[in-house]
Amino acid sequence: MLEHVKIQNLDDYFLELESRLQKGVYFYRINGYSNEIDDFIQKYYEEARKMGVVIEGRIPNPDEKNLAYYNEIMGMQFEMNVDFISSHLGKWLPRMQTSQRQQVAEAIYHQLEQLKQKGKTDNMLKNAYIKFMCWLYYKFERIVNQLGNNHLPKILYEGSISNYELMLITILSHAGCDVVLLQYAGDQSYLQLDPNSEHADVLQIADLQPFPEGYSLQLLNQKAQDNWNRERLYGTKPQVSNCTNAWITGNVWEDLRKSVVRRGEDPKFFYNCFCRMNGVEDKLIYPNELLQFRQELENAKRRVVVVNKQIPIPTMEEISAIKRSNYTKLDQLIMELQGNISDRVPAELQKLMRKVFVDCMYEEEKIQQGNLNKITNQAVYLLCWLKRYGDKLFANWKMPEIACFIYMGGCKTEQETFFVRFLARLPVDVIILCPNLNYKCCLTDKLLYEKNDTESLSLDVFPEQNAQMRMGTVAYHAERELDTLMYQDTGLYRNQQYSKANIINLQTMYEEIKILWDQELKYRPNFSTVDETVNMPVIFAKISGVKDGLVAPYWVSVKELITEDTIVVRKAPYISPTSYNPMKAFAAEFYKNGRLLKNVIKQHPKYPYSILREEMQDFVLDQLENLIHQKLIKGIGENGTEFTAIAQILNMPKEILRMLQKFDFTKKNPKIVYINTTETLISLEDSILLTFLHLVGFDIVFFVPTGYQSIEKYFAQPLMEEHQIGEYKYDLKVPDFKKVSAKKPSWADRLFGRC
Repeated sequence: MLEHVKIQNLDDYFLELESRLQKGVYFYRINGYSNEIDDFIQKYYEEARKMGVVIEGRIPNPDEKNLAYYNEIMGMQFEMNVDFISSHLGKWLPRMQTSQRQQVAEAIYHQLEQLKQKGKTDNMLKNAYIKFMCWLYYKFERIVNQLGNNHLPKILYEGSISNYELMLITILSHAGCDVVLLQYAGDQSYLQLDPNSEHADVLQIADLQPFPEGYSLQLLNQKAQDNWNRERLYGTKPQVSNCTNAWITGNVWEDLRKSVVRRGEDPKFFYNCFCRMNGVEDKLIYPNELLQFRQELENAKRRVVVVNKQIPIPTMEEISAIKRSNYTKLDQLIMELQGNISDRVPAELQKLMRKVFVDCMYEEEKIQQGNLNKITNQAVYLLCWLKRYGDKLFANWKMPEIACFIYMGGCKTEQETFFVRFLARLPVDVIILCPNLNYKCCLTDKLLYEKNDTESLSLDVFPEQNAQMRMGTVAYHAERELDTLMYQDTGLYRNQQYSKANIINLQTMYEEIKILWDQELKYRPNFSTVDETVNMPVIFAKISGVKDGLVAPYWVSVKELITEDTIVVRKAPYISPTSYNPMKAFAAEFYKNGRLLKNVIKQHPKYPYSILREEMQDFVLDQLENLIHQKLIKGIGENGTEFTAIAQILNMPKEILRMLQKFDFTKKNPKIVYINTTETLISLEDSILLTFLHLVGFDIVFFVPTGYQSIEKYFAQPLMEEHQIGEYKYDLKVPDFKKVSAKKPSWADRLFGRC
């Protein structure tokens, strides 16, 4: 039998028997995790799969069929001696050589002898022997004829091993097999079986951590499958790969100016930089530095692409040029979309692009949690942008050339971050400039080098030679610094500081509506600003009935809500279904394949909102998209109501547009008081418009003394809070609110019913 010997390092496991310092086998249990352990387990797992046995969970006990077959072939006799066991092994496992049978027989006898010394009866020894024989046949037959060879077979056991399993694996170990026990839960269970560690040694390595949650051989198998799929998808691998940032000194501007031939000498690598620079060192000379930097790059004949503010989203023509279909598997998706990578670039660069594309897609699968629709959308944007900028960056490329992609302003969407991460793994210096510290780039990447300066500069366009430049004076920059100090995390807000907002629907008591109505949003409960977005608490309520049945005080309560920022609708409908709407003819052009085509809308010659602030236009279209995607109105996505919604929101009354133009998300919000005293139904158009205005931050209150259904008739889900305040009244006439007085009615008025 072979003895258990100690390893010097984990690589000893992969030495052949004759190459080991001591001729013996290794039997270790691993109770902790590190990167070194992970690498070892992956390598050992592959060895065990090829030439060994992997046990995930307990070895099943022999069932009735197993035992019946054993009895048919071997009979149930048993003798406690090595010769008997060896002869039976020859009949039961005929592929074993004589020397292997002898070693296994001696090891089995040794284990049975230990059981006998512990007081086990002959019948118990026989049962243990039969269990060992069945396990050898059904679980380990593939390795019994390899035992003791120069290239030792491997056993990998995952989990908490049982007593008889430990005995059998010890038998195989002494017969010439390396063993690793993976114990994610630690050593406590094992030490109950083998308190003196006589069978397996514990692996002692410094700084071991608990195994990560969910770590398993199944996970490693999936990783191995993914790696195999990747290799298949790579096709012919490129001969070069990226060395990103490893060569830079930290003086980024000088590093970027460095000639590509001075960055490194290994021909297997191209040496590029991937950097984000936040803030500026000196805001007075920063624009000139940028201009000079670009001139130097162009004088050095380097290809340069500059993008300002945002990477323009792909046009419909660009998207339609990407060949794609519906996918059920990631590798199927990658294989087909890879075909869109241009073959006009040199062959070596095309191989590199394909490999980087595969790697980035696997990373994106984790980010998008396997959602193939989202992954496809990300890939289509990436491929559109690659086609758009590829010729400028890579025309006639050859090693070791490095182009330069400059993004002024930083990534704002996940599509942009995906593209930039992809580009940074190609022969391109990718530079993200964020001089204005009030705006954050959302990119994260393990390769990214970040340089942070303390001064902030409001510069959103990369300076162009012979173009008009905006240069700030010292006083201007001082004012911007003061602006930053006053309006960042202080509770104070400058005018129109935010361009994005979400609503929070306030649930209130009826009496609280009057208290909150004329308050600035920033003073209301649950107001907050998070990541450049305002969370606006707004009121959306229906008041049914008349309190105490008293009409005059009822109209006074309505008048109290009419401020200078309030639209009063005195009768239904506000928007008639028969009113002329010029946008109805174009609504079908603006919504296709479940997407609102916001760029198409803004570029349309009949687009009516180009007079609004740019950020308000974007906000309006975002909330229109939100209204449709959430299907807040009945019929959206079913009978074409989405086209009615698009036409209506693109044809809002002028009084509403003026309110939107001046709306500041931190101050008082616009308001609508809608009064319906009759049986007249509120129109679908009213319901669409008012739901949309709720989404953009209007306070909206319906006064319905009849208690009849109004806007909620068209809701696909409950959106509005209803307050029942008193008895229902019918056929009330809406007064001229200029003449409504807050003075209480006299006893005579009440007596003669004039209230």
